Amino acid sequence: MMDFLSSIVQQALRIFYGMTSSLGMPSYGLAIILMTIAVKILLYPITKKQIESMKAMSAIQPKMEAIKEKYKNDKERLNMELANLYKSEGVNPLSGCLPLLIQMPIMIGIFYGIRDFEYVGSSSFLIWDIAKSFKDVNAASGFSAAMPYLILPILSALTTYITSKQTTPSGGAAAQMKMMTMMMPIFIGYISIDFPSGLVLYWVVMNIMQIIQQSMMDKAAGK
Repeated sequence: MMDFLSSIVQQALRIFYGMTSSLGMPSYGLAIILMTIAVKILLYPITKKQIESMKAMSAIQPKMEAIKEKYKNDKERLNMELANLYKSEGVNPLSGCLPLLIQMPIMIGIFYGIRDFEYVGSSSFLIWDIAKSFKDVNAASGFSAAMPYLILPILSALTTYITSKQTTPSGGAAAQMKMMTMMMPIFIGYISIDFPSGLVLYWVVMNIMQIIQQSMMDKAAGK
């Protein structure tokens, strides 16, 4: 399944590269950016559904915590009261899972597709060779030559942090997720050092699109 999705991603990347070539500026980096933007736009309805579900669950979190505390010694009553709460508030606790399940294979396919992509011709983009990672350049040419390759991992960590902050629920759940909000960006930035720069570029652009889409949804909701 992943091989199939990966091959589709790689074919799409070749198509977008052909588009950049037809415009007189052949660039795999630009092709990755265009492909990522297209994917995020296509997945926006699913993303919107997922975010709305997360926010709905966040809104009733205080009521859920009160019920859990009140019926902590009666699991049967606890489950019944939670079910009544979901029904009265019009919230389906599983509705956020389906959009995620739909998106995950696509995102994983893109990950492997770009990571294992075989570039034909130049893979230079701006100040990077997107076929190489910071670790590759550092091993071959030394730290001074590899320093520009730290920019994308830093951006991957920063944009991951912003997206995490945007989607962190308020209330008690926020405190529980605070450590994850801090640790995940650090982890993403760290592993990005080993990934080809083209893959890290995809992650950064995907996060930027997520930030824009989330801001649009917040603005529409009057936040």
